[in-house]
Amino acid sequence: MATSTQTPETVAPKSLPVNLTDNAISKVKEIMAQQDPVPAGLRIGVVGGGCSGFSYNMSFENAPGMMDKVFTFDGLKVFVDATSVMYLNGCVVDYVETLEAAGFKFENPNVKSTCGCGSSFSV
Repeated sequence: MATSTQTPETVAPKSLPVNLTDNAISKVKEIMAQQDPVPAGLRIGVVGGGCSGFSYNMSFENAPGMMDKVFTFDGLKVFVDATSVMYLNGCVVDYVETLEAAGFKFENPNVKSTCGCGSSFSV
């Protein structure tokens, strides 16, 4: 009787619903290392609210939820709930430092409009 070995499906980085730049990964790892206890991963999500209808949410988590998709970027686990995956499809998260400000920037191709504060959007 022949046995077949199944290999897990590998997803090419460009086809992931959300991507993090090297700058974002480094900054998240730096912040995580300062936490006690060190969290298991980063949650990225979309929540209702804000002046344009939706806003981004980032937080540290000790474990993924049952309905979460888990993505790994250079050893960093990123948890995204099933609903947020729809709104983040193709989104790139970057960490930007300028003279005026520093922070995480979401480049989301699904966004139809943003508000003046830049932290809220509509699809």
